[in-house]
Amino acid sequence: MRVFSIRSFGLAACVALSLVVAAPVSAQNGLAGAYLAARHASYFSDYKAAAQYYTQALARDPSNPNLMESALLAFTGLGQVERAVPIARRMVQGGLNSQAAHLVLMADQLKRGAFDAVLEDAEAGRSIGPLVDNLISAWSHFGEGRMSEALAAFDAAAGQAGLAVFGLYHKALALAAVGDFEGAAELFSGDDGRALLVTRRSVLADVEILSQLERNPEAVTLIDDIFGLELDPGLSDLRDRLIAGETLPFTTIRNAQDGAAEVFFTVAGALNGEANDTFTLLYSRIAEYLRPDHVDAMLLTASLLEAQEQFDLATAAYLQVPNDDPAFYAAELGRAETLEESGRTEAAIEVLTQLSKSHSGVVLVHVSLGDMLSRLKRYGEAVVAYDQAAALFGEPEPSQWVVYYARGIALEREKRWPEAEADFRKALELQPDQPRVLNYLGYSYVEMGTNLDEALSMIERAVEGRPDDGYITDSLGWVLYRLGRYQEAVAPMERAAELLPIDPIVNDHLGDVLWAVGRRLEAEFQWKRALSFDPEETDAQRIRHKLDVGLDKVREEEGLAPISVANGD
Repeated sequence: MRVFSIRSFGLAACVALSLVVAAPVSAQNGLAGAYLAARHASYFSDYKAAAQYYTQALARDPSNPNLMESALLAFTGLGQVERAVPIARRMVQGGLNSQAAHLVLMADQLKRGAFDAVLEDAEAGRSIGPLVDNLISAWSHFGEGRMSEALAAFDAAAGQAGLAVFGLYHKALALAAVGDFEGAAELFSGDDGRALLVTRRSVLADVEILSQLERNPEAVTLIDDIFGLELDPGLSDLRDRLIAGETLPFTTIRNAQDGAAEVFFTVAGALNGEANDTFTLLYSRIAEYLRPDHVDAMLLTASLLEAQEQFDLATAAYLQVPNDDPAFYAAELGRAETLEESGRTEAAIEVLTQLSKSHSGVVLVHVSLGDMLSRLKRYGEAVVAYDQAAALFGEPEPSQWVVYYARGIALEREKRWPEAEADFRKALELQPDQPRVLNYLGYSYVEMGTNLDEALSMIERAVEGRPDDGYITDSLGWVLYRLGRYQEAVAPMERAAELLPIDPIVNDHLGDVLWAVGRRLEAEFQWKRALSFDPEETDAQRIRHKLDVGLDKVREEEGLAPISVANGD
């Protein structure tokens, strides 16, 4: 039976195909229970359960190629590459052409330093894909001490259409790893050099190379140009060391095995968001397997597992990052997010609270805590977190607007309007045309019935900036309504309802506008829609009263001017 190549079908298709094909065989051998449980687990990316049930199925049907493929993927997704190796070996020995099996066997060879075996397999025609083939061959030659052959393989990778950046980047790493920092720096500074600086990891590699060449001022400039002035702890520490004249060691790549790990991490990074998460995870897990201290691979693995809602595995991946690593705070932020997504909000808050103490100088930590507390509607506590973030600001920077905006919302919800208004104004001072701030402040004025002309101007600017945002468009219709310009309010309010057709507040607003222009039956229809979607998000009692007595009577009872008077009729 043929096992289709992941490269041809994509991993998700391969897994689905293997499940469909294997089903009759499993049933015939009395494996329906284990097989169906494994299939269900695979569908939901539950690697732990899938590994368990596929192992049980393989015990009954050890030669089933699709069961082997699925079990291999489950073990690699779980991070147990070593348990996938014997399965991969059995598949290849059985003549199965599985790209996943080839990847796992290659990883095993690289892990053992069997670079000659990797090269022999490449000569025999075993292929993962042109980019991986060339880069892994290059690092294998490197591991065998054949630098000329390694450089030729890197050049071959760089010569492939659209893949030059990958080949040049790895060539620069290899040159730096053998102490040819001049050659590495030339690649980073050449015509294609800027294209190499596409990730944090590649920038830090260049920084280390420049430092080795006693070009610390250039390294500092590079950090400032790429990352700006608001640096995380790791970057801040590097910058300080560079300014102090310290020569940074080159740690990005230490040996051929590190280089191979970097290949898999590079490919995983390129695939992230473009390919099936399980396929991407295969590469990031192999990167970790080859280099257990590859923190960036750990973080990528954790984010992929989080995206697949494998929260326990994601949490475990985040916990792998040592607490003395510069990226520890980023791992803890990820872990807190994962805990929140899994419903463990108090644990998530505790993680961020402790992080705000251990990393009190990191703005993002306090902002993240404030945002989580705001999502939980604990606005008073959120204000305190945002205060701690704002206290760390130095010179005003446009990017700071989001903190003032977030704190302004929390203050407004705490009914501390003067302070909230000041924060919204500060946010607009930093980002004058920021649509979210313009809309929030303008809408707040509308709801309070004050500064309506300014509110209209703000919201019109917000709509210009984000014409397809339903909430901002709703604000425009609503301010026109509040100004008594009912006919003008119809078009934007109907547009808002098109953009947000099941939003209860938008439908309620549309009902009021339609009533104001005499379209009474349509207005009642919109109010009923608003009630049907989410009564908790609307003033349900007021809507029901409008349905009973009409909007004119409700406005009269509330002491508002009749619509006809407000409209100037």
